[in-house]
Amino acid sequence: MTNDYDFAASLMRILSEKYPTKESIYEKLIYLQSRLYLPKDTEHFMSDLHGEYDLFLHIINNCSGVIREKVDYIFGDYMGEYEIAEFCTLIYYPKEKIAQVKSQGRATPAWYRINLARLLKLSKVMSYKYPSFKMRELIPNRYETVILEMLNTRPEDDEAQKIYHEKLLNSIVEINSGEDFIYAFAALIKRLAIHRLHLVGDFFDRGDRPDAILNLLMDYSANVDIQWGNHDVVWMGAALGSEVCIAAVVRNSLHYNNTEVLERGYGITLRPLTIFASNLYPEENPIRAAELATLIIMFKLEGQMIRRNPDFKMDNRLLLDKVNFDDGTIKIAEKIYKLNEKFPTIDKNNPCALTDDEQEIISGLKSNFLESVNLQAHVDFLYKKGGVYTCHNGNLLFHANVPLNEDGSFKKIYFEGETYSGKNYFDYVDRRARRAYFDKKLKDLDFMYFLWCGLISPIAGREFRTFERAFIDDKEICKEPADFYYDLIDDPKICDKILIEFGLDAERGHIINGHVPVRVRKGETPVKAGGKALVIDGGFSTPYHEKTGISGYTLVSNSRGLRLLRHQKIADVKTALAENKDIESTAETVEILSRRMTIGDTDHGQGIRDEIVGLHKLLLAYQNGTIQPKS
Repeated sequence: MTNDYDFAASLMRILSEKYPTKESIYEKLIYLQSRLYLPKDTEHFMSDLHGEYDLFLHIINNCSGVIREKVDYIFGDYMGEYEIAEFCTLIYYPKEKIAQVKSQGRATPAWYRINLARLLKLSKVMSYKYPSFKMRELIPNRYETVILEMLNTRPEDDEAQKIYHEKLLNSIVEINSGEDFIYAFAALIKRLAIHRLHLVGDFFDRGDRPDAILNLLMDYSANVDIQWGNHDVVWMGAALGSEVCIAAVVRNSLHYNNTEVLERGYGITLRPLTIFASNLYPEENPIRAAELATLIIMFKLEGQMIRRNPDFKMDNRLLLDKVNFDDGTIKIAEKIYKLNEKFPTIDKNNPCALTDDEQEIISGLKSNFLESVNLQAHVDFLYKKGGVYTCHNGNLLFHANVPLNEDGSFKKIYFEGETYSGKNYFDYVDRRARRAYFDKKLKDLDFMYFLWCGLISPIAGREFRTFERAFIDDKEICKEPADFYYDLIDDPKICDKILIEFGLDAERGHIINGHVPVRVRKGETPVKAGGKALVIDGGFSTPYHEKTGISGYTLVSNSRGLRLLRHQKIADVKTALAENKDIESTAETVEILSRRMTIGDTDHGQGIRDEIVGLHKLLLAYQNGTIQPKS
């Protein structure tokens, strides 16, 4: 009891250093108690970007269409369609649009005044939910004093205010700073539109510029959290030095023909590999030859990894020792299949052993991965901002699945002498992935590969059939077994059970994940279990567009509820500038709240209430003399 009292007293004394007077407490309490009643900040959720930088950039710049909605609402009665479209393009791409307007001879003082006035009006409307101190943080540095002053003018209320407002705008134009202030306002508007961005996994593979996406996010002004996808963890493992992860990453880049990310994005050369592979497979084109050579290296390393780690439950992926090298067949589950390739580097007496040349190739690649400054910075960022799951404002976010049995019970999974299930399995996976980052021990690096493709991995949730897809023409054997979660997630009772397991309110919480593309073209819906679960992988990556029929989803959570934006077609930067083309999206309301959600209803609100309690205790200590305030 004494220790608890001493600890509480110490906390009070520490708090008194920050708030040394009763007046400083009064000021803070007034602010905090009022802050609880402001509308909840806007959150955007996206998943499975898969390296599609151009599409992601446009969605970030137009805030998934939210800015256009605000512009329509404010200016729709007196601006035509062309004017609105051009004004929105100015906000999305201010530097490029101003250059275009200059080249057309339209960048007059009047043009700057009109657009600055519109940007100011839009900023005022969008800033109503933010307190003044927060606005100072959101406005780009060096402009905050003038822009705050402009935001506080009320030209519609008073003639003097009107003159003052006009003088501010005119002064900006007269001293030729209109361009800089347009940049600043455009940045502010985007920051006001999105307070927090949730990215539910898979930055890498398929698209060719995941590095550019991560560069953008590292400089992004909004709060960002990341839930690792299986395509992320395999890159993370590769950057940490896992040879089997490196082989998988290189193979995927070759398979999707996006080696630019390796060579230009991360400075990883594939030349030794392509020379080696061309000698092995002279009849193939260089990319296909390199993919075949890398596949065999990967399967050899995978076999070694599986034998080292029986806990991974991946023994049925040990296939090289089941190949009959005499007749070119393989026996899987008592059935014989003809192979469509030969394996010139495999020793049938020791099929998982690398040749000297293969070991030299993978060792060289490993050095490249470990020495890539940009890749290491991106993986550091993924560890800093990411994790296996996130609970935020009553919602549960993860990339793939919660491992379940057929009856909906949590699957019991055994690792390192302990049994895990549900939330404590997720916590274990997160801890072990971070252990790989800090310790880089072989078994933990192996674990990163397991997370990429293991059936009982919560980041994958299905058994990959990469060997069968590559070397067997019979498509029936290529079907990949998946966790029962994917069949059960449409059951509200299962969703409630999962939310409760993670300590969330089943009545108001939601499960949000990606990983499995929603085939809208075939009538599938991302809304599961009556809105309790949302699968927001809409095929953002270009190769998926034909499969899904759309260009991805953004889930938007604001003070009024949840909306799902379905992106039909996304304009690239050149088209956006040339034609003022924007994103084409349709909105689906997932949930409308009976009352407007406030800061007090959020996780941040709980933190504010805790702070209020502490301040009241300090105020009482000042009043009863337990602690003496400063004069």
